[in-house]
Amino acid sequence: MSFDNLIIDGFNWDEGNREKCQKHGVSIPEIESLFKDNLLTVLFDKKHSDTEERLIAVGKAQGERSILVVFAMRKKNRKQLIRPISARYMHRKEITYYEKETTDTEKR
Repeated sequence: MSFDNLIIDGFNWDEGNREKCQKHGVSIPEIESLFKDNLLTVLFDKKHSDTEERLIAVGKAQGERSILVVFAMRKKNRKQLIRPISARYMHRKEITYYEKETTDTEKR
């Protein structure tokens, strides 16, 4: 698995982030599928963490619903892991915005 030449070895899940990510009804398989097959874009989230770099992934999950996942990259046992922090289904306005942004970026 990779995005922008970054090799990803898997996911870093524990009770804390599983519960928070599923709070809005998004399943673990949906979150993982976003990074494996359906990633639309990754943005830096500069507002929400002073201690580690956070990113936002946007795309279509299994079943074609658009989701937004806030995550961090973690190294563990020499492996590069995605640590999902929060996840939710996107609102129509957000979907339209990100689809437009992706289309505009591809045209450049």
